[in-house]
Amino acid sequence: MALVLCLPLLLALLGGPVSEGQAVPRDTSGTLDLGYLPAGNYETNVHVDSGPIEILFRVVRAFLFVVQPNPFPEDLIRKTAQGKFEYIKSDYQKVVHYELGFLILAGLGLLFAVLLPLVGLCFCMCRCCNNCGGEMHQRQKKNGDCRRRGFATSLLVISLIMSIGVFCAFAANQHLTMQIKGVQPLIKSNFKDLRALLTHTPEQIDYLVNQFDIPKNQALLDLDNIGPLLGGRVQDQLGKQVLPALDAVLTMAGAIRETRESLENVNASIEILREGTHRLSANLSGARENLRNTLNDAACSEAQAASTCSVIRNSLNQLSINANFSRLPPVTSQLAKVNDVLRIDLAHLVQKGYAAFNNTPKLVQNQTENIVADIKSILDSIGTNITDVIKALPIQKMINDFVLYLTQTETYIDTYFPLVEQYDFYRWLCCIIACCLLILILVFYYLGLLCGACGFNKHKTPTTRGCVSNTGGNFLMAGVGFSFLFSWALMSLVVSTFVLGGNVEKLVCEPFEDRTIFQVLDTPYLLNAQWKNYLPGALFKNADVNLTFKQVYSDCKENKGIYTSLQLDKFYNISRFLAINQYTEDLTFTFDSIKINLSTIVLLDEVGKENLLNFSFSGIDGIDFAAYLTEVNKSITKVDLLSFANELEARAEQLRKGALENALKGHASNIRMIHRQHVIPLEQEMSTLNQSIRLLQKTSSELMVKVSQVLATVESAQLLINNNASFIIIEETKKFMGMIIDYFEQYFQWVKDSITMDVAACKPLANIIDTAVEMFLCSYITDSMNAFWFGLGGATMFLVPAIILAVKLSKHYRRMDSEDVYDDVETLPMKNMENGNYGYHKDHLYGLHNPVMTSAMEQW
Repeated sequence: MALVLCLPLLLALLGGPVSEGQAVPRDTSGTLDLGYLPAGNYETNVHVDSGPIEILFRVVRAFLFVVQPNPFPEDLIRKTAQGKFEYIKSDYQKVVHYELGFLILAGLGLLFAVLLPLVGLCFCMCRCCNNCGGEMHQRQKKNGDCRRRGFATSLLVISLIMSIGVFCAFAANQHLTMQIKGVQPLIKSNFKDLRALLTHTPEQIDYLVNQFDIPKNQALLDLDNIGPLLGGRVQDQLGKQVLPALDAVLTMAGAIRETRESLENVNASIEILREGTHRLSANLSGARENLRNTLNDAACSEAQAASTCSVIRNSLNQLSINANFSRLPPVTSQLAKVNDVLRIDLAHLVQKGYAAFNNTPKLVQNQTENIVADIKSILDSIGTNITDVIKALPIQKMINDFVLYLTQTETYIDTYFPLVEQYDFYRWLCCIIACCLLILILVFYYLGLLCGACGFNKHKTPTTRGCVSNTGGNFLMAGVGFSFLFSWALMSLVVSTFVLGGNVEKLVCEPFEDRTIFQVLDTPYLLNAQWKNYLPGALFKNADVNLTFKQVYSDCKENKGIYTSLQLDKFYNISRFLAINQYTEDLTFTFDSIKINLSTIVLLDEVGKENLLNFSFSGIDGIDFAAYLTEVNKSITKVDLLSFANELEARAEQLRKGALENALKGHASNIRMIHRQHVIPLEQEMSTLNQSIRLLQKTSSELMVKVSQVLATVESAQLLINNNASFIIIEETKKFMGMIIDYFEQYFQWVKDSITMDVAACKPLANIIDTAVEMFLCSYITDSMNAFWFGLGGATMFLVPAIILAVKLSKHYRRMDSEDVYDDVETLPMKNMENGNYGYHKDHLYGLHNPVMTSAMEQW
């Protein structure tokens, strides 16, 4: 029933079939946040919490397993359901084998119900004839007290066991009544969940429709920024070749400026070095003449100073210029040509090329304005189509019809549930009466034990027992009488509830718990001889679909969507309905019509190219770098002036103190000053000249080849932009289109996932089945019924030993009409004191006190 109820909702949730198309290029640029589908808040809790009585239920189930350990008879159930049960020996044997435990116990119960009243009738008739204990005479035995105590204790224990059984039966009966009273709120909770399912399903559909705005808005945002997005992608791809070309030209422009600086430095350095070496040569010549004049002094003719002066005189030729910069050729002509090249700002021309290339996104934006407008219009039409298709489904009508049916069902239950409660009251009353019958018997037994134990006096003879003790014996016999009177009714009730409740537990509850019962229901041609599978035949008039009760129940138990649970893809293919290609054909065609012209981008004009060629013809590669480097690598002077001055000063110190020594030291100081004032600046200028010459040498190395390569690179990049950029634009346009389409693919996939897993989650349908079978039938009714017959049956079975013990014990409590008389208390009974009395005395016949018995009892 629960599965059939969902049929209108299923038809409402799913639309007609649609066609699929081929896949489109996609480029996942990001994940859309489509939110979470609104889910219903279901209140029904199918968890069964029976409380402490659950222990009793488990004991009963264990007892039933002992009685019936056989597995679920799937074959017999199938044959019975299909009407193929053959009344032959083999089928009967299978039934008997399965029901053997129930048959044996039911047979014993019926035997008990029949025989015990008959035994009671015979017992009463026998006692009326003073037999079977009906004779009011008790023979005295040595172990009489021990027997009495044993009978009393045994009867008390059995009465307590019976009381426990009665208590269990009463508790089970009361538990069933309480659970029946709690069924109506549970039913209302299930109906509320169904209403929530019906209410939330249209909201979920509306949510799915409304979320189309998320991919649409994202696509519109990207289209508004098509320049930075598409143009930026095109620029990135072109930039792999264009930017290195422009960078090479910009590097060459920097090299031209550095060349001019180097040429200027060379000219300046040559001039400085020429003037510096001329002054240095004059100073060194003066220093030599002065030193020679000093060495010509008379002091140098002395023997002690002659050798020293001679050595100094021989070294004077070292004080001269070593490098000759006047022979180096000038670079004035090369500098003039480079200056002519630099009259055109090549770097500015390159920056114009950069600016033109960086304007690619704006070009794309301007050239695609009309196309973007068309694409936006297509997106609007896609949204309208999807909304119209989903809104066209007859959801609301189906929901209204189902709500009406649900309302009628709820009204029906509300109308007839009081009748159920009334019948449950009758059942409760019958069970209470049954319990009260046992309680009445137990009350007699307890009163008999109480009165007998309290009123018994061992010093009194059986004929002189007190009223309290005699009343206790009478209560015991009353209990025996009521036991015979009501035992058949109690056992009949136990047998009927045992057979019914036990088979329901074994044939319904246990198979439902392990879902074996669904395997039986899913048997082909079981419920309808014309349908291979009943469920799809009943729902969709197509019995060939492999849709089973077990699979539907399991999926609904996991709260999956009805689309998945009922395999509606076999009837309503949501993937075809949400195929992206049928919505993107116009979109693809429009994107394919995009034409972008980048030929207006000029990386380097002809003036810049001619400027580069002029630089290659500037003549810097014709400079005699070897001559320059040769002179630069020479020292300024033939000798290191500092070393010469130090050596001169050391030799002066070898002379005697005097004017010659002081004069030589003065010359050493003068040479140091010449080194400091002239040589050091010239060395610094030579270093500058060396750096400039080497830079020029590096720049001029294969200058023509370098310039040609730069120009070829620029030409290649320009050719790519003018002729081959269309291929890049087409590829990047496809990727951009794939990014736009990917938004809608994410949306469609999210819709498919939501419909298959979340929309109309059928947990309430599984809850209805669980409520009806697991909770109401099995937990509330069957468990309570089985616990009732278990407790009542156990108490009823103990009536037999209780009857025997009560009859035996009543002899010890009731007042007897006669008693045994003894001559010797320890040996033989006396002869009959009255003829015709069979060896015992009836004291009440004569109304006389028996002194012999009195004396004997006192001695005893």
